[in-house]
Amino acid sequence: MIDILVPDEQEGTKAVVRAWLKQVGDAVAVNDPLVELETDKVTQEVPAPAAGVLAEIVLDTDADAVPGALLGRISTDAQTPVRPEPVEGLSSPSPKARQGFDKLSPNGLGEPETRLSPSVRRALQQHGIDPARITGSGRGGRITREDVERALAVAAPSGSDIPHDRMRLKIAENMVRAVAEAPHVTALFEADFSAVAEHKATMAAKGVKLSYTAYIVKAAADAMAVAPAINGRWEKDRIVLSPTIDVGVGTALGDKGLVVPVVRDAGNLSLEQIGAALDDLTRRARDGKLTGGDVSGGSFTISNHGVSGSLLAAPIILHAGQAAILGIGKLQKRVVVRDEDGEDAIVIRPMAYVTLTIDHRVVDGHQTNAWLTRFVEILESWPPA
Repeated sequence: MIDILVPDEQEGTKAVVRAWLKQVGDAVAVNDPLVELETDKVTQEVPAPAAGVLAEIVLDTDADAVPGALLGRISTDAQTPVRPEPVEGLSSPSPKARQGFDKLSPNGLGEPETRLSPSVRRALQQHGIDPARITGSGRGGRITREDVERALAVAAPSGSDIPHDRMRLKIAENMVRAVAEAPHVTALFEADFSAVAEHKATMAAKGVKLSYTAYIVKAAADAMAVAPAINGRWEKDRIVLSPTIDVGVGTALGDKGLVVPVVRDAGNLSLEQIGAALDDLTRRARDGKLTGGDVSGGSFTISNHGVSGSLLAAPIILHAGQAAILGIGKLQKRVVVRDEDGEDAIVIRPMAYVTLTIDHRVVDGHQTNAWLTRFVEILESWPPA
């Protein structure tokens, strides 16, 4: 018997079993996805550690899954265990939904030809949804919980209540904890992105496409030199300075909230390397393919809220292991006054408001303003490509 364990590396907040993708008695190959685990930041699949037959499920749907916990066992011998009886107590599906199950399964609630995880099956039954009317977005066309939630959102009448999902509940819990634990103070500057825009356009003409976020991450990492405590954290007996600059970048997932994938050791990466890392992380975030390691261990966070249209915001420091979060507003052409040959001149420049919200236990106003001054200076003096 081979143990299936919860991975040691995850976001750090409590994980739960979201859905089993295989059932007791199913044959599995090495690295077949067996079970989905979910934290407030990421959903990850646990692969089969060996080939054989899924012999036992120890932690079922919605059970807590701490690192190293036993999820189930795989039998490597030739015998196939008897399948357990269906769990009693589930509400019966509506006639319409029952027809959908009958199409997928010889006996309606038995083993479907198109695999439905227990949590998906339960949600379909609870809301009377015909699975045949849902196009699955999971592996091999499998119906996921997100597919069911999208179907519910489409079917819900305007003005109806929206039930909390697990991610929304965890975001709410983290927000309340963050504000209660750390005294937040926000400083506001503005930055002229003319030099960055020129460099970005030149690089694009050379075939290298870079987002503004890549420049922001690079400038933020370089600005740490003038105020290292910005890249630190509060402990009861000391302020701990992180040895590397690991920058988390908030990535919106629409109505599902957001995740914060981390660009590792950004201080030692080139602009192009940061751009490539961001492209990879953003793509996998929106495809739901981030791992726990992708969203853990950040030492500083950037919220580029301007991409969704806001001019100004003061984001909250969500991670207890961080001392600051940078907010970037919408890039907008504005009229500003500049000194040209000793004379005041009214010019139009691409401008954005930038905020740095700090944990005042770790950082004071002087360090905050020194960091923002250097950050803006780097952006505004970006050398030509």
